[in-house]
Amino acid sequence: MSDGRGACGYQAPLFIAWQLTNRCACRCVHCCEESGPDKAWPDELPKEEALRIAAEIAGLDIPYVVFGGGEPLSSPHCWELFERLSCAGVGLKIETDGSRADPKRLASLEVRCVQVSADGAKASTHERLRPGGSFSAAVSAIEGLAREGVPVEWVFTPTRWNLSEAPDAYRLASELGCRAFIIGPLMRLGRAAAAWRELALGKQEWAECVARLREEGSGTRLSVYPWDILEEMRRRLESPQAMLLIVPDGKVKLLNALPFAPADLRRQGLAEAWEAYKKAWASAEVADFIQRCGADPSLLRHANETWEVG
Repeated sequence: MSDGRGACGYQAPLFIAWQLTNRCACRCVHCCEESGPDKAWPDELPKEEALRIAAEIAGLDIPYVVFGGGEPLSSPHCWELFERLSCAGVGLKIETDGSRADPKRLASLEVRCVQVSADGAKASTHERLRPGGSFSAAVSAIEGLAREGVPVEWVFTPTRWNLSEAPDAYRLASELGCRAFIIGPLMRLGRAAAAWRELALGKQEWAECVARLREEGSGTRLSVYPWDILEEMRRRLESPQAMLLIVPDGKVKLLNALPFAPADLRRQGLAEAWEAYKKAWASAEVADFIQRCGADPSLLRHANETWEVG
């Protein structure tokens, strides 16, 4: 989302990544956010504050907002937010498990993409990785969105439990009308870090998985994220994305893998938060933490915390 200049080349973010809530119906074994039915943060933003931030986004002409979580569609004010932003011409991307998707309602909005997470080609595999989740709900959401003309993408997280089903899932994504099949290395964060030895693929397994998918030749675009989380942190330090990550309590973080939160939208406006974000990426404190994570990945256990910078 950057032209190579990194965040410092822009007067405002190119996009916002907004985690509306940490609540989710699932308790995924590989969840990097440690979401779940009882995992909502106690101080998540109420509707009034969320709508104020949405108005600021529109006022700064930020073109794109990515909604995640948790499950963003479980937020009681999500639809009002979507509608306000859509009416202001702000594009929306929604990351969901599919269980609460309303294809007709989403088709009426300025939705650029809906990404549905489905981690297998059959229900038993998907629901083993996603306790509390529903494979049939994910597939039904994809079918309904494609039918309504909403660009829909299948997101598949590869692990040792579901690796063998990746080609079948890719074929099914094509049959259902997905625009893209998204896959990338497992992130060593949250519950995935706790189950790392059991779930994580070796480098050779990952390379072979990608090669098999490339051989499929499906009409659906294959999108392979190339970096693991440690490499992403190093890359972002060199050239930060022109984005802001808003977590459920309104704090602004640098990256989901980093615990630093240089701004708080309960007390600051987006323009001020943007300047704090750029300054934090240039700090020795952040650079030192990223370097130490390379030598000691266990430091990633702090990913879901919110530390002040400086």
